[in-house]
Amino acid sequence: MNCPKCGQQNPDDVQVCTSCGSELTQPPEPAESVKVETSRLAIASLIFGILTLFAFPAFFFPGFNSFVWPIIVIVAVILAIILGIIALVQIGLSADRLTGKAFAAIGIGIPVVLFFFMIFLAGLLLYKPPVAHRMVCGSNLSGIGRAMLIYANDYDNKFPRAGSLTSKWGTTPNWQADNRNDAFGLNPDGTGGSATISSSLYLLVKYVEVTPKSFCCKNDKKTKPFKAYDYIPRMDDEDVWDFGPEPTKHCSYSYHIPYGPFPLKTTTSEPGQAVAADRNPWLDPYTDTTGFRWDSQTKTGGRENIRRYQKGNSGPHQREGQNVLFMDNHVYFEKHSFCGVNEDNIYTYWNGSDIQQGAPPTLTSQPADKLDSLLVNDSPLDNSK
Repeated sequence: MNCPKCGQQNPDDVQVCTSCGSELTQPPEPAESVKVETSRLAIASLIFGILTLFAFPAFFFPGFNSFVWPIIVIVAVILAIILGIIALVQIGLSADRLTGKAFAAIGIGIPVVLFFFMIFLAGLLLYKPPVAHRMVCGSNLSGIGRAMLIYANDYDNKFPRAGSLTSKWGTTPNWQADNRNDAFGLNPDGTGGSATISSSLYLLVKYVEVTPKSFCCKNDKKTKPFKAYDYIPRMDDEDVWDFGPEPTKHCSYSYHIPYGPFPLKTTTSEPGQAVAADRNPWLDPYTDTTGFRWDSQTKTGGRENIRRYQKGNSGPHQREGQNVLFMDNHVYFEKHSFCGVNEDNIYTYWNGSDIQQGAPPTLTSQPADKLDSLLVNDSPLDNSK
């Protein structure tokens, strides 16, 4: 090596310059080179994560095997997460000899993010706000109201009434009969008999071509659209006289009682009189009125009484109110049941005391006069279903 002082060339193993005697500094030994590699497990995790990303949407396209694809997705998710975790541990213990943290993190992150995205998407698709259901219910009643006007125009201005002029509210003896007399148990002269409230509404299906689906409120989980062939093969909806043997399962609405001295007519009824609405809470076993006295209802008295009279609202809309169809054919979501003429309670009948309170109806109840709205519905045969 060369002496840094005099420049004399010296053997490599000497420590003192042979010319000037200066001490020679030995050069440092070359450092050992470190080889850095990308973790293969991190790469594998990334590949399986991407496979998950591309395989999952296959569920939404027809033609894919419904058994194979779920297995592929599940295996890819498991491998992406497990391999990614192992890769991160190895990289952390490698003293910078392994890289690929980003690959492992992405491989783990894709299935996790996709999982939460699918939960969000499922919730978004399945959730239907009560307000939206309320609007559908209101549209149903509006269509029913228009159909009633068409019916009244063809039947001497009278709204639908099943049976005869002297029929009573009860059951429909033979909803699948070939003729009206047998269906409602009428006498040979056409008098007498009995009919459900729903059978009067069903006349709109039979004669005005209203679909049975229109009588089901979206918020009423106890009802589903009526189909005659579900009960009788090859039977059309227009061939029967009621919503099947258990009509409450297929009709969500109450109707101003048509059997008695004060049925609705387009020529004599007041425009503000209620025609139909959601189920009457006093005739609906699915609406809990426990601890609530019908005679405690009032519109005055502040927040506490508001909470109390809401218990007199129909059940399907969370007791927040009910959609009501009026004689002038407008439908409005009323937040209390005191919405008839002179703030009459549409779900009770006048009993000689307060118009707003009235009394809960029974099978024999009748309106006090033509201004007394009394919206009733049939009770289910089996309350547990």
